[in-house]
Amino acid sequence: MDHANLIAIDVHTHAETSCWNPFDNYGEEYDRAADKYFRSSRRPTIAETIAYYREKKIGLVMFTVDSESKLGRRRIPNEEIAQAARENSDMMMAFASIDPHKGKMGAREAERLIEKEGVKGFKFHPTVQGYHPYDRMAWPIYEVINAHKLPAIFHTGHSGIGSGMRCGGGLRLEYSNPMHLDDVAIDFPDMQIVMAHPSFPWQDEALSVATHKPNVWIDLSGWSPKYFPKQLVQYANTLLKDRVLFGSDYPLITPERWMKDFEEAGFKPDVMPGILKGNAVRLLGLA
Repeated sequence: MDHANLIAIDVHTHAETSCWNPFDNYGEEYDRAADKYFRSSRRPTIAETIAYYREKKIGLVMFTVDSESKLGRRRIPNEEIAQAARENSDMMMAFASIDPHKGKMGAREAERLIEKEGVKGFKFHPTVQGYHPYDRMAWPIYEVINAHKLPAIFHTGHSGIGSGMRCGGGLRLEYSNPMHLDDVAIDFPDMQIVMAHPSFPWQDEALSVATHKPNVWIDLSGWSPKYFPKQLVQYANTLLKDRVLFGSDYPLITPERWMKDFEEAGFKPDVMPGILKGNAVRLLGLA
């Protein structure tokens, strides 16, 4: 990634529409509920997302979420995202997502995606994937990530997925309590753990884990900065200023909206460049 020519790096963007696989409408009610929650119905292709970010001169990390075991939905191929990243390596990186229920087979896939496809990190969503992050079922995949010293993004806090559905679509919010990552951070010290989102209703737990464990980071995706809890802004301005990252959650939130609100959210001018780009440069091994 040619970060010198980028104004920011968005570490949290989603692949929404595959051009390789046929459309899978199984479980589409989860999409409709999320659309209502986020007041958005945008489902761009991977190419459309890349073109949008290239126009804005913003780098991006893109991934899908493999929830095949819990939701029964066919994932967007990790290989499709990886190919797009190789073709746009000046401003894009691919992270992979592997359902932790795939165990050792998932670990084999992780190794292949790193070695053959060039993925630079991984994404987990405990609520949607239906597991506690500390569950040893996921250890084989974590071991591969740790051995390669790559980052892994974990959804934390409330989830718009399932919100408003009967029984919340059967998805358990408790899986995404950031305190569950404490054990993971201890056992896998060479895996850089990124806690995605302001971790409502467990913001203080997230700040505690990140302050205590130096391999834990926080990305600020999924919310407009004007709604950030005051203690999150306080820690981003002080103790955690070197481990807080810009993320939008695109296409659910656009980087324009996020960056506009970021300017007015109480962040110190001297920490803003690090949040927008500098910290991601270090996390992604670009410098």
